Amino acid sequence: MSGHSKWATTKHKKAVVDARRGKLFAKLIKNVEVAARTGGADPAGNPTLADAIAKAKGSSVPNDNIDRAVRRGAGLDAGGADYEAITYEGYGPGGVALLVECLTDNRNRAASEVRTALTRNGGTLADPGSVAYLFNRKGVVLVPKSQSLSEDDVLAAVLDAGAEEVNDLGEDFEVISEATDVAAVRSALEAATLPVESSDVAFLPSVSVPLDDETGRKVLRLVDALEDCDDVQNVWANFDVSDEVLESV
Repeated sequence: MSGHSKWATTKHKKAVVDARRGKLFAKLIKNVEVAARTGGADPAGNPTLADAIAKAKGSSVPNDNIDRAVRRGAGLDAGGADYEAITYEGYGPGGVALLVECLTDNRNRAASEVRTALTRNGGTLADPGSVAYLFNRKGVVLVPKSQSLSEDDVLAAVLDAGAEEVNDLGEDFEVISEATDVAAVRSALEAATLPVESSDVAFLPSVSVPLDDETGRKVLRLVDALEDCDDVQNVWANFDVSDEVLESV
């Protein structure tokens, strides 16, 4: 069975060549703008912004778009929106728990979009606190595997930076840390000249729900519908599905 981490890794790889590239770009740019507004325009002193820029560049967002987003967020250029972070909780088919992270300048629109996506795809909106306790906020850094790189090599590079564990996901090594240590872990890997594919703060499930193939496909369709909403930045869910279902989507 493939847990949340493998599903998230699959999503990341697909996002780079996503047909809905315009929508993906818009979400990445929004992240950059909010990070610059929160912590300033200098990536060296703003790890959140540094990660947002790295993620945008990794998905081929043009540098000019990134620079403009940084300037808008820092107040150096006009036109920045006042985005608000909101997390909605819900349930999907099979009793799967969902956390839906939004960045929006219109709370009512975001709530309506999330509710509609849920109800049209077999899910329901839940009260705040209903499912959040099933997830832990963690740092997740992905390191591409190579013939010369072992799990011990990765562990040695990140052990003093706050890493908690290193997992072998097949094509990548996954480094888990506290959310506050993700920038330090990334820096430690770069200092050891190890490649970093992505670094994120994620909500990892403490308990996963195994799903049969049919229910797994329904859940993945629901996740796609939620991620297609303009205000939705991330969707986290606590399910396990077969490799065959992951490959099919």
